[in-house]
Amino acid sequence: MRKMALAGIILAIIVIVLGAYTRLTDAGLGCPDWPGCYGHYKVPAGLEHINAAELAFPERPLEPQKAWNEMIHRYFASALGLLILIIFVMSLIKRAYHRPIKLPFFLLCLVIFQGMLGMWTVTLNLLPIVVMGHLLGGFAVLSCLFLLYLRLLPYRIPGGDQQMRRLGKFALLGIAILIGQIALGGWTSANYAALACTEMPICESNWYQRLDFIGAFSLPDAESYEYGVHNYAQRMTMHIVHRAGALITFVYLCWLATRIYAVASSRLLRNIASIMIIVLGAQVILGVSNVVFSLPVSVAVMHNAVAATLLQILVLLSYTLYRKT
Repeated sequence: MRKMALAGIILAIIVIVLGAYTRLTDAGLGCPDWPGCYGHYKVPAGLEHINAAELAFPERPLEPQKAWNEMIHRYFASALGLLILIIFVMSLIKRAYHRPIKLPFFLLCLVIFQGMLGMWTVTLNLLPIVVMGHLLGGFAVLSCLFLLYLRLLPYRIPGGDQQMRRLGKFALLGIAILIGQIALGGWTSANYAALACTEMPICESNWYQRLDFIGAFSLPDAESYEYGVHNYAQRMTMHIVHRAGALITFVYLCWLATRIYAVASSRLLRNIASIMIIVLGAQVILGVSNVVFSLPVSVAVMHNAVAATLLQILVLLSYTLYRKT
């Protein structure tokens, strides 16, 4: 079961990366139906099938590259869902051996809801709140799989003394702050606002005169949200709020890591704190690179992957602090 959880972690990371790549290559509607693609379970090939597909969806001509991006993501996501179902069944079978059952059940419910969000992403034409929720759902699945893996380890993780355990609440607060920042990033990306500001450290001149918080965090009615429906001032506001969130997240996590490193008696905790600082620095560099180099797909995908990594480090830190020997 522990090996299955580890396989699930790897698969969840792949799904997150593929999801980011799909979104960043504008392939979220590469297949206008769900769960198949133009009525098939693979991208239509051959002139006859392509003509039939375009007749069925005349408003969405087939773009094979985008369609394949979308379908490959769906294949891996389906494999992850199947694996989580197997983990849940195994937890039922091995219940007598005191294996966790509540967490696998929660994971199964979560991945089913995540599949529904994937469906709504397509059927609601990239509705931003659904796209952001789908992103957060992917991170939640990964975090729960990682937590399950930690719980299945055959030993308790040393967490230091009582003073270190009191720092656990600050680690949990760090998780909440990071999730909020990930949500802001998802909202910015879902509304195509990643390049609304092209200057550093904040935005173009007179940016403060254009702020529109109500418009930035509202949902205008539209038939499709592909390529965004908000005006420039609203997208700029999203981008600026995301940058402000990044600053808050950076300062808090830096404080948390240095505090833990300073007082920890456990080498494991000091190593976690050191890795957190390194990953946090890499995330800041990637975020700045997105702006400076106009959102290269490879850099933007890495920005998602490193955010997922940072979240898992905080999960490990919190687990370690609360599971002291």
